[in-house]
Amino acid sequence: METTPQPDDHFIWGLDHAAYGPVPLPTLREWIKDERVFEDTWVYIRSEQAWRPAGLVPDLRPEFKKAPAPEGPEPAAGGRLKPGSLRRIKILAGLSDLQLAHLLGFLEPVSVLQWAVVCRQGDPGDGLYLVLSGELRARLMNGDQETILATFEAGEFFGDMSLFDQGPRSADVLANTDCLLLKMSVANFERLLREAPALATPFLQASARTLAARIRADNKRLARLTQQFSASAQR
Repeated sequence: METTPQPDDHFIWGLDHAAYGPVPLPTLREWIKDERVFEDTWVYIRSEQAWRPAGLVPDLRPEFKKAPAPEGPEPAAGGRLKPGSLRRIKILAGLSDLQLAHLLGFLEPVSVLQWAVVCRQGDPGDGLYLVLSGELRARLMNGDQETILATFEAGEFFGDMSLFDQGPRSADVLANTDCLLLKMSVANFERLLREAPALATPFLQASARTLAARIRADNKRLARLTQQFSASAQR
C-alpha cells in the first residue's frame, strides 16, 4: 500500500541522479546522524515547491551542528573514519552500513596537500584512490604545456585500472586543493577478493559501471574529433 505524503515530508536527490521519497522529517534527521544525508544534499520542500541544499533547510539546519561537515570527514574514536563517511563515494552509495564498516578495513586514509602529486606518469600502478574531499586533476605534460584530461571531485575515484594491471600510470594526478583520499592498494584488493568475495562483488560491479560510462564518453569525444578532422581535411 502506498504512503500518502504528509506536509512535512521531503524528497531527496540521490547520487544516482534520481529523487527518493517521500521521506518523513524524523527519518531525514536520522539519516543526517547516520551520515547518509549531508549539507550539500539536495532536498525538495513540498510546502515551498522548491529544492534546497539540506544545510539551508530550517528544519534540518540544527542537525548539521551535531554531524560532521561533508567537506572534512571526521574520524571516529581511535582515529578511524566512520563508515558513513564512505557514502560520499558514488560507487559505494548502495552498500549497507555493515558492508561499509567491513570495507574500511581494506582502505588506507591518505591526506594530500594542495599542489602535491599523488601519481606520476610512468610510475607503476599500485592502487585505486577514492576522493572523500577536495579536488584533483589528471594531466599530461608536453614540455611546459599542460593538458588536463579529467578533474576528480569528492565522491569520485581514479586509478582503478591498476587493480587489474599494475602497468605504468598513464598520467600525473595532482591535488588542486587539500584532499582526503582513501587508497585501496593492489595487495588489499587481492585480500578483499580472497577474504570477502561477497563484498568485492558489488564494489566491482559499481566500479565497472563507472568505467563503462567513462569509455562511452571517451568514444563520443573521439567520434567528434574524427568528424572534425574529416571535415577539415575535405576543405
